[in-house]
Amino acid sequence: MALTKIGKEGITGVSNASNATFLTATSAEGVTLAGTLAVTGVHTVGTNAVATSEGGAVTTNVTQGLTKCFWRYLISNNTFADSLNVSGGTDNGTGLYTIAIANDFNSAAAMVGTSSGFTSNGGLRETGFVSYAVGSIQCTTAASNGGGIDIENSCCHINGDLA
Repeated sequence: MALTKIGKEGITGVSNASNATFLTATSAEGVTLAGTLAVTGVHTVGTNAVATSEGGAVTTNVTQGLTKCFWRYLISNNTFADSLNVSGGTDNGTGLYTIAIANDFNSAAAMVGTSSGFTSNGGLRETGFVSYAVGSIQCTTAASNGGGIDIENSCCHINGDLA
């Protein structure tokens, strides 16, 4: 593959730039870009995209490192203040609810998340996971004494691979 430097005059001999291929390389050829690369528009990143750590010592798989599901569930009226990849919630009784996931996870065993809850008077309450399935998560909310309680807000994020 040969790459020609393009000057400030642009590319000569190309009348329709939308049909022009500016850079094409196969994985066998490899491409290294140095400096700052300005990217605009929407671009698809493959599942093998890797980012180097700030210190340069390690790399992270970008796709696996993203939160795939989150919610802020208002248990008192069965609504969501905000959510991602959630199709609904079910109140299963005092201090117990189920979140339906819109796009299933690859494996319930690989799902990892954190959660919390709070009340309108500022009291912190615990939100915990009771059971995981690829398409739903059952949660419980408890007061500081350990008893089930319906709180105003239950917040959570889940990481893992989507199916």
